[in-house]
Amino acid sequence: MSNPYFDKMSKLKNIDTRAPAELDKESTKEKTRNIQDELNELQNLLYAENKHAILVILQGMDASGKDGVIRNVFGRKMDPQGINVKSFKVPTEEELSHDFLWRIHKHSPEKGMIQIFNRSHYEDILVTRVHKWCDDATARKRMKAINNYERLLQEHNNTHILKFYLHVSVEEQEQRLAERIHDPTKMWKYNKRDKEEASLRNEYLKYYDQCFENCADPPWIIVPSDQNWYKEYVVAEAVHSLLKSLNMQYPVIKDSSTKEP
Repeated sequence: MSNPYFDKMSKLKNIDTRAPAELDKESTKEKTRNIQDELNELQNLLYAENKHAILVILQGMDASGKDGVIRNVFGRKMDPQGINVKSFKVPTEEELSHDFLWRIHKHSPEKGMIQIFNRSHYEDILVTRVHKWCDDATARKRMKAINNYERLLQEHNNTHILKFYLHVSVEEQEQRLAERIHDPTKMWKYNKRDKEEASLRNEYLKYYDQCFENCADPPWIIVPSDQNWYKEYVVAEAVHSLLKSLNMQYPVIKDSSTKEP
């Protein structure tokens, strides 16, 4: 399956949030399980070879399922010793006293590791613009800085970046947010500002569109996320394809012995 990369001529509002109608749920879930079995071995290769780093960026509206992707794609078969997860929340006073990428850069992945950003540096050109904390001129400068940062990782640390936007519909988001009020196992996720943020959806979509257009190297993968089984398949398949393309090999023992003259 080809990944649904963002088309610069498209707008998020025109992109479906559901799986293609022809896909069968159970067979797709079986494919995901098979991919996860292979991811276990590929991650081991990544760690052992120690030549590549992987950065996975997860962005999306509240309740789009970022935590579920981390748990169900990366937490089922992969070795936790080779994965780091960083969730970026409201900046602290210390973080605000530095440039906006300071808190991001120190969590960049080392070789052999998979680093997951649950939200990321893109919040500084998204939520900040929706709430008018960042003007357009500043946002343009930040987008340039983001592109330079990602280029630095790719060119100087052999870091491979996968950027996912989890695309959820208004109706599905409303249902999931309601579960945070009524489901005891999800109440811990409740935030009284959830409804207010959801009401700003159109503003978020506008700035996401600009983000995808101006920060497109590597390109974004738009993941239809109304159905968890499809969302997890798309993410797992993209990670699997990337790792397979690296043609990694286990290191061999080098003979350090030397012959006496």
